[in-house]
Amino acid sequence: MKIAILSCFYPYRGGISQFNACLFGELSKTHIVRAFNFKRQYPEFLFPGKTQFVTDDDEAVPVESTSLLDTANPFTYLSTYKEIRDWNPDVLIVRYWMSYFAPSLGYITRRMKKHCKVISILDNVIPHEPHFFDTPLTKYFLKGSTGSVTLCEAVSKDLLKISPDSHYTVIQHPLYSHFGAKKDRDEAERKLGLAPGRKNLLFFGLIRAYKGLDILLEAFGKLSEEYQLIIAGEPYGSFDKYQEIIDRLPGKDRIFMDLKYIKDSEVTDYFSAADLVVLPYRSATQSGISSVSYHFEVPMVVTDVGGLKETIGDRGTGLVALEGTPDAVRDEILKYFENPSVKEGCIAAIRQEKERLSWKTFARKLESFIEAL
Repeated sequence: MKIAILSCFYPYRGGISQFNACLFGELSKTHIVRAFNFKRQYPEFLFPGKTQFVTDDDEAVPVESTSLLDTANPFTYLSTYKEIRDWNPDVLIVRYWMSYFAPSLGYITRRMKKHCKVISILDNVIPHEPHFFDTPLTKYFLKGSTGSVTLCEAVSKDLLKISPDSHYTVIQHPLYSHFGAKKDRDEAERKLGLAPGRKNLLFFGLIRAYKGLDILLEAFGKLSEEYQLIIAGEPYGSFDKYQEIIDRLPGKDRIFMDLKYIKDSEVTDYFSAADLVVLPYRSATQSGISSVSYHFEVPMVVTDVGGLKETIGDRGTGLVALEGTPDAVRDEILKYFENPSVKEGCIAAIRQEKERLSWKTFARKLESFIEAL
Protein backbone atom coordinates (compact mmCIF):
# COMPACT_ATOMS: atom_id res chain seq x y z
CA MET A 1 0.00 0.00 0.00
CA LYS A 2 0.89 3.64 -0.40
CA ILE A 3 0.35 5.14 3.04
CA ALA A 4 0.39 8.84 3.84
CA ILE A 5 0.71 9.92 7.49
CA LEU A 6 -0.29 13.48 8.35
CA SER A 7 0.86 14.51 11.83
CA CYS A 8 3.83 15.93 13.73
CA PHE A 9 7.25 14.47 12.99
CA TYR A 10 10.83 15.53 13.64
CA PRO A 11 11.82 18.30 14.43
CA TYR A 12 8.76 18.40 16.69
CA ARG A 13 9.38 16.69 19.99
CA GLY A 14 7.26 14.78 22.48
CA GLY A 15 5.29 11.56 22.73
CA ILE A 16 3.06 12.10 19.68
CA SER A 17 6.06 12.70 17.45
CA GLN A 18 7.89 9.68 18.92
CA PHE A 19 4.84 7.48 18.32
CA ASN A 20 4.57 8.68 14.72
CA ALA A 21 8.25 8.00 14.07
CA CYS A 22 7.94 4.44 15.41
CA LEU A 23 4.80 3.77 13.36
CA PHE A 24 6.40 5.25 10.24
CA GLY A 25 9.42 2.99 10.69
CA GLU A 26 7.38 -0.17 11.15
CA LEU A 27 4.97 0.46 8.26
CA SER A 28 7.88 1.38 5.97
CA LYS A 29 9.19 -2.18 6.26
CA THR A 30 6.35 -3.50 4.08
CA HIS A 31 4.69 -0.45 2.47
CA ILE A 32 5.50 2.80 0.67
CA VAL A 33 5.05 5.43 3.38
CA ARG A 34 5.35 9.20 3.21
CA ALA A 35 5.26 11.57 6.20
CA PHE A 36 3.43 14.89 5.86
CA ASN A 37 4.39 17.25 8.65
CA PHE A 38 3.20 20.49 10.18
CA LYS A 39 4.81 23.69 9.04
CA ARG A 40 3.45 25.17 12.26
CA GLN A 41 1.80 22.93 14.84
CA TYR A 42 0.63 25.61 17.29
CA PRO A 43 1.10 29.37 17.39
CA GLU A 44 3.63 30.04 20.16
CA PHE A 45 1.11 31.87 22.34
CA LEU A 46 -1.03 28.71 22.51
CA PHE A 47 1.88 26.46 23.47
CA PRO A 48 2.42 26.32 27.26
CA GLY A 49 5.87 24.71 27.19
CA LYS A 50 9.28 26.20 26.44
CA THR A 51 9.64 24.89 22.90
CA GLN A 52 7.83 22.58 20.49
CA PHE A 53 11.05 21.49 18.83
CA VAL A 54 13.99 19.22 19.52
CA THR A 55 17.11 21.02 20.67
CA ASP A 56 20.71 20.58 19.57
CA ASP A 57 21.42 18.08 22.35
CA ASP A 58 18.30 15.94 21.80
CA GLU A 59 18.77 12.45 20.37
CA ALA A 60 15.45 12.20 18.52
CA VAL A 61 15.80 10.19 15.31
CA PRO A 62 15.07 12.36 12.26
CA VAL A 63 12.23 11.26 9.99
CA GLU A 64 12.19 12.61 6.45
CA SER A 65 8.94 14.51 5.99
CA THR A 66 7.24 17.18 3.90
CA SER A 67 6.31 20.20 6.06
CA LEU A 68 3.11 21.72 4.72
CA LEU A 69 0.32 22.35 7.20
CA ASP A 70 0.15 25.55 9.26
CA THR A 71 -2.80 25.01 11.58
CA ALA A 72 -3.25 28.77 12.00
CA ASN A 73 -3.20 29.53 8.26
CA PRO A 74 -6.26 28.23 6.36
CA PHE A 75 -4.55 28.86 3.02
CA THR A 76 -2.26 25.90 3.80
CA TYR A 77 -5.22 23.56 4.34
CA LEU A 78 -5.95 23.49 0.61
CA SER A 79 -2.31 23.23 -0.46
CA THR A 80 -1.71 20.37 1.99
CA TYR A 81 -4.78 18.53 0.72
CA LYS A 82 -3.65 18.93 -2.89
CA GLU A 83 -0.13 17.69 -2.13
CA ILE A 84 -1.42 14.56 -0.40
CA ARG A 85 -4.08 13.98 -3.07
CA ASP A 86 -1.54 14.30 -5.88
CA TRP A 87 0.70 11.71 -4.20
CA ASN A 88 -2.32 9.40 -4.59
CA PRO A 89 -2.12 7.27 -1.42
CA ASP A 90 -4.29 4.23 -0.78
CA VAL A 91 -4.61 5.26 2.86
CA LEU A 92 -4.22 8.50 4.82
CA ILE A 93 -3.49 8.12 8.55
CA VAL A 94 -4.07 11.15 10.78
CA ARG A 95 -3.40 11.56 14.52
CA TYR A 96 -5.99 13.46 16.56
CA TRP A 97 -5.60 14.45 20.21
CA MET A 98 -7.29 17.81 20.73
CA SER A 99 -10.06 19.83 19.09
CA TYR A 100 -7.72 22.66 18.11
CA PHE A 101 -6.68 20.47 15.16
CA ALA A 102 -10.21 19.74 13.98
CA PRO A 103 -10.57 22.63 11.49
CA SER A 104 -7.27 22.00 9.70
CA LEU A 105 -7.21 18.20 9.78
CA GLY A 106 -10.96 17.92 9.20
CA TYR A 107 -10.75 20.11 6.10
CA ILE A 108 -8.15 17.77 4.64
CA THR A 109 -9.63 14.43 5.69
CA ARG A 110 -13.17 15.26 4.54
CA ARG A 111 -11.78 15.89 1.06
CA MET A 112 -9.29 13.02 1.03
CA LYS A 113 -12.06 10.59 1.98
CA LYS A 114 -13.29 10.90 -1.63
CA HIS A 115 -9.95 9.58 -2.91
CA CYS A 116 -8.75 7.00 -0.36
CA LYS A 117 -9.42 5.44 3.01
CA VAL A 118 -8.83 7.80 5.92
CA ILE A 119 -7.85 6.38 9.31
CA SER A 120 -7.82 8.58 12.40
CA ILE A 121 -5.75 7.42 15.38
CA LEU A 122 -7.54 8.97 18.34
CA ASP A 123 -5.47 9.68 21.43
CA ASN A 124 -8.44 11.54 22.90
CA VAL A 125 -11.97 12.31 21.78
CA ILE A 126 -12.83 14.39 24.86
CA PRO A 127 -9.71 16.34 25.93
CA HIS A 128 -8.32 16.11 29.46
CA GLU A 129 -9.11 19.81 29.91
CA PRO A 130 -12.46 20.10 28.06
CA HIS A 131 -14.11 23.16 26.49
CA PHE A 132 -17.64 23.78 25.23
CA PHE A 133 -16.50 23.68 21.60
CA ASP A 134 -14.74 20.28 21.76
CA THR A 135 -17.70 18.11 20.77
CA PRO A 136 -18.85 20.04 17.67
CA LEU A 137 -15.28 20.40 16.41
CA THR A 138 -14.52 16.72 16.96
CA LYS A 139 -17.74 15.74 15.17
CA TYR A 140 -16.60 17.87 12.23
CA PHE A 141 -13.23 16.08 12.17
CA LEU A 142 -14.71 12.59 12.47
CA LYS A 143 -16.87 13.11 9.37
CA GLY A 144 -13.65 12.76 7.39
CA SER A 145 -12.70 9.35 8.79
CA THR A 146 -13.40 6.04 7.10
CA GLY A 147 -12.45 4.35 10.34
CA SER A 148 -10.85 5.19 13.68
CA VAL A 149 -8.29 3.52 15.91
CA THR A 150 -8.45 4.10 19.65
CA LEU A 151 -5.72 3.12 22.06
CA CYS A 152 -8.06 2.01 24.87
CA GLU A 153 -11.73 1.23 25.51
CA ALA A 154 -12.27 4.50 27.38
CA VAL A 155 -11.62 6.50 24.21
CA SER A 156 -13.90 4.15 22.25
CA LYS A 157 -16.73 4.93 24.67
CA ASP A 158 -16.15 8.66 24.18
CA LEU A 159 -16.11 8.14 20.42
CA LEU A 160 -19.45 6.31 20.40
CA LYS A 161 -21.07 9.01 22.53
CA ILE A 162 -20.56 11.63 19.85
CA SER A 163 -20.37 9.41 16.75
CA PRO A 164 -22.40 6.21 17.37
CA ASP A 165 -22.02 4.93 13.80
CA SER A 166 -18.22 5.08 13.73
CA HIS A 167 -16.21 2.17 12.39
CA TYR A 168 -13.45 1.67 14.94
CA THR A 169 -11.06 -0.77 16.52
CA VAL A 170 -9.01 -0.73 19.72
CA ILE A 171 -5.28 -1.34 19.42
CA GLN A 172 -3.36 -0.74 22.64
CA HIS A 173 -0.47 1.73 22.69
CA PRO A 174 2.76 -0.11 21.75
CA LEU A 175 5.89 0.10 23.87
CA TYR A 176 8.51 2.76 23.41
CA SER A 177 11.64 0.68 23.03
CA HIS A 178 14.11 3.22 21.63
CA PHE A 179 15.53 4.31 25.01
CA GLY A 180 18.04 1.49 25.29
CA ALA A 181 18.70 -0.99 28.08
CA LYS A 182 18.05 -0.41 31.75
CA LYS A 183 21.11 0.70 33.74
CA ASP A 184 22.44 -0.49 37.06
CA ARG A 185 20.30 1.18 39.75
CA ASP A 186 23.28 2.42 41.79
CA GLU A 187 24.86 3.94 38.70
CA ALA A 188 21.62 5.75 37.81
CA GLU A 189 21.23 7.09 41.36
CA ARG A 190 24.80 8.39 41.38
CA LYS A 191 24.35 10.09 38.02
CA LEU A 192 21.16 11.83 39.19
CA GLY A 193 22.59 12.72 42.60
CA LEU A 194 19.98 10.73 44.50
CA ALA A 195 20.44 9.49 48.05
CA PRO A 196 20.99 5.71 47.89
CA GLY A 197 19.00 3.08 49.76
CA ARG A 198 15.57 4.69 49.60
CA LYS A 199 12.34 3.62 47.90
CA ASN A 200 12.22 5.76 44.79
CA LEU A 201 8.88 7.02 43.47
CA LEU A 202 8.89 8.57 39.99
CA PHE A 203 6.53 11.16 38.55
CA PHE A 204 7.59 11.52 34.92
CA GLY A 205 6.46 13.60 31.95
CA LEU A 206 4.85 16.93 31.23
CA ILE A 207 3.42 18.53 34.36
CA ARG A 208 -0.18 19.54 33.74
CA ALA A 209 -3.09 20.07 36.14
CA TYR A 210 -4.95 16.89 35.14
CA LYS A 211 -1.91 14.71 35.91
CA GLY A 212 -2.35 15.25 39.66
CA LEU A 213 1.19 15.99 40.84
CA ASP A 214 -0.36 17.86 43.79
CA ILE A 215 -2.15 14.63 44.79
CA LEU A 216 1.14 12.74 44.74
CA LEU A 217 2.92 15.44 46.75
CA GLU A 218 0.27 15.30 49.46
CA ALA A 219 0.50 11.48 49.45
CA PHE A 220 4.29 11.65 49.69
CA GLY A 221 3.97 13.86 52.76
CA LYS A 222 2.21 10.95 54.49
CA LEU A 223 5.06 8.51 53.83
CA SER A 224 8.06 7.73 56.03
CA GLU A 225 11.68 8.77 55.50
CA GLU A 226 12.28 5.51 53.60
CA TYR A 227 10.75 7.15 50.52
CA GLN A 228 12.22 9.51 47.93
CA LEU A 229 10.21 11.31 45.25
CA ILE A 230 11.62 12.08 41.81
CA ILE A 231 9.80 14.67 39.67
CA ALA A 232 11.13 14.79 36.10
CA GLY A 233 9.38 16.79 33.41
CA GLU A 234 8.56 20.20 32.03
CA PRO A 235 5.78 22.22 33.70
CA TYR A 236 3.04 23.39 31.35
CA GLY A 237 2.11 26.59 33.15
CA SER A 238 3.19 27.82 36.56
CA PHE A 239 4.86 25.45 39.03
CA ASP A 240 4.06 27.78 41.96
CA LYS A 241 1.15 25.79 43.41
CA TYR A 242 3.28 22.65 43.53
CA GLN A 243 6.19 24.52 45.07
CA GLU A 244 3.91 25.83 47.80
CA ILE A 245 2.97 22.25 48.72
CA ILE A 246 6.62 21.14 48.63
CA ASP A 247 7.71 24.00 50.89
CA ARG A 248 5.40 22.88 53.69
CA LEU A 249 6.07 19.14 53.44
CA PRO A 250 8.17 17.57 56.23
CA GLY A 251 9.97 15.43 53.64
CA LYS A 252 10.80 18.20 51.16
CA ASP A 253 14.52 17.37 51.41
CA ARG A 254 13.68 13.94 49.90
CA ILE A 255 12.15 15.42 46.75
CA PHE A 256 14.42 15.56 43.69
CA MET A 257 13.24 17.77 40.81
CA ASP A 258 14.40 18.13 37.22
CA LEU A 259 11.85 20.56 35.79
CA LYS A 260 12.62 20.46 32.09
CA TYR A 261 11.88 18.38 29.01
CA ILE A 262 13.74 15.11 29.56
CA LYS A 263 15.67 14.16 26.46
CA ASP A 264 15.80 10.56 25.32
CA SER A 265 19.29 9.78 26.65
CA GLU A 266 18.23 10.90 30.16
CA VAL A 267 15.05 8.83 30.31
CA THR A 268 17.03 5.67 31.07
CA ASP A 269 18.54 7.16 34.23
CA TYR A 270 15.17 8.04 35.77
CA PHE A 271 13.50 4.70 35.09
CA SER A 272 16.61 2.75 36.11
CA ALA A 273 16.61 4.52 39.48
CA ALA A 274 12.85 4.16 40.06
CA ASP A 275 11.16 1.45 42.10
CA LEU A 276 7.66 2.59 41.22
CA VAL A 277 6.09 5.04 38.75
CA VAL A 278 3.09 6.94 40.13
CA LEU A 279 0.44 8.37 37.77
CA PRO A 280 -2.19 10.05 40.00
CA TYR A 281 -4.19 11.47 37.08
CA ARG A 282 -7.48 13.28 37.57
CA SER A 283 -8.49 12.35 34.03
CA ALA A 284 -6.90 10.14 31.41
CA THR A 285 -7.42 8.02 28.35
CA GLN A 286 -4.20 6.04 28.17
CA SER A 287 -0.69 7.11 29.12
CA GLY A 288 2.43 7.03 26.98
CA ILE A 289 4.41 6.99 30.24
CA SER A 290 3.10 3.49 30.92
CA SER A 291 4.72 2.33 27.68
CA VAL A 292 8.08 3.64 28.89
CA SER A 293 7.53 1.96 32.27
CA TYR A 294 6.86 -1.34 30.52
CA HIS A 295 10.07 -1.05 28.55
CA PHE A 296 12.10 -0.60 31.75
CA GLU A 297 9.94 -3.09 33.71
CA VAL A 298 8.94 -0.58 36.39
CA PRO A 299 5.46 -1.19 37.88
CA MET A 300 2.98 1.65 38.39
CA VAL A 301 0.40 3.03 40.78
CA VAL A 302 -2.42 4.75 38.86
CA THR A 303 -5.81 6.23 39.61
CA ASP A 304 -9.08 4.74 38.38
CA VAL A 305 -9.71 7.16 35.52
CA GLY A 306 -10.12 6.70 31.77
CA GLY A 307 -8.32 3.65 30.45
CA LEU A 308 -5.70 3.33 33.21
CA LYS A 309 -7.50 0.59 35.13
CA GLU A 310 -8.16 -1.26 31.87
CA THR A 311 -4.61 -1.04 30.53
CA ILE A 312 -2.68 -1.33 33.82
CA GLY A 313 -4.80 -2.59 36.71
CA ASP A 314 -6.63 -5.26 34.74
CA ARG A 315 -3.37 -6.41 33.17
CA GLY A 316 -1.69 -6.73 36.56
CA THR A 317 1.19 -4.41 35.67
CA GLY A 318 0.41 -2.02 38.51
CA LEU A 319 -1.96 -1.09 41.32
CA VAL A 320 -5.05 1.10 41.05
CA ALA A 321 -6.10 3.71 43.61
CA LEU A 322 -9.89 3.66 43.39
CA GLU A 323 -10.08 7.32 44.45
CA GLY A 324 -7.92 10.19 43.26
CA THR A 325 -7.02 11.26 46.79
CA PRO A 326 -3.67 11.46 48.60
CA ASP A 327 -4.74 8.78 51.10
CA ALA A 328 -5.82 6.34 48.38
CA VAL A 329 -2.59 6.87 46.40
CA ARG A 330 -0.48 6.50 49.55
CA ASP A 331 -2.25 3.25 50.47
CA GLU A 332 -1.45 1.69 47.08
CA ILE A 333 2.19 2.77 47.35
CA LEU A 334 2.42 1.12 50.77
CA LYS A 335 0.69 -2.02 49.50
CA TYR A 336 3.28 -2.33 46.71
CA PHE A 337 6.29 -2.13 49.01
CA GLU A 338 4.89 -4.11 51.95
CA ASN A 339 4.39 -7.35 50.00
CA PRO A 340 7.27 -8.54 47.77
CA SER A 341 4.91 -10.82 45.85
CA VAL A 342 3.04 -7.75 44.55
CA LYS A 343 6.21 -6.45 42.90
CA GLU A 344 7.05 -9.89 41.51
CA GLY A 345 3.56 -10.27 40.07
CA CYS A 346 3.61 -6.84 38.45
CA ILE A 347 6.98 -7.40 36.81
CA ALA A 348 5.92 -10.83 35.53
CA ALA A 349 2.79 -9.23 34.00
CA ILE A 350 4.87 -6.46 32.43
CA ARG A 351 7.09 -9.03 30.73
CA GLN A 352 4.02 -10.67 29.22
CA GLU A 353 2.80 -7.27 27.98
CA LYS A 354 6.18 -6.53 26.39
CA GLU A 355 5.72 -9.55 24.14
CA ARG A 356 2.19 -8.49 23.19
CA LEU A 357 2.66 -4.74 22.67
CA SER A 358 5.22 -4.55 19.89
CA TRP A 359 5.15 -2.08 17.00
CA LYS A 360 5.00 -5.03 14.62
CA THR A 361 1.80 -6.23 16.30
CA PHE A 362 0.29 -2.74 16.22
CA ALA A 363 1.08 -2.34 12.52
CA ARG A 364 -0.36 -5.76 11.59
CA LYS A 365 -3.61 -5.05 13.47
CA LEU A 366 -3.82 -1.64 11.81
CA GLU A 367 -3.34 -3.19 8.38
CA SER A 368 -6.06 -5.76 9.05
CA PHE A 369 -8.47 -3.01 10.11
CA ILE A 370 -7.72 -0.97 6.99
CA GLU A 371 -8.24 -3.97 4.71
CA ALA A 372 -11.59 -4.77 6.37
CA LEU A 373 -13.06 -1.29 5.75
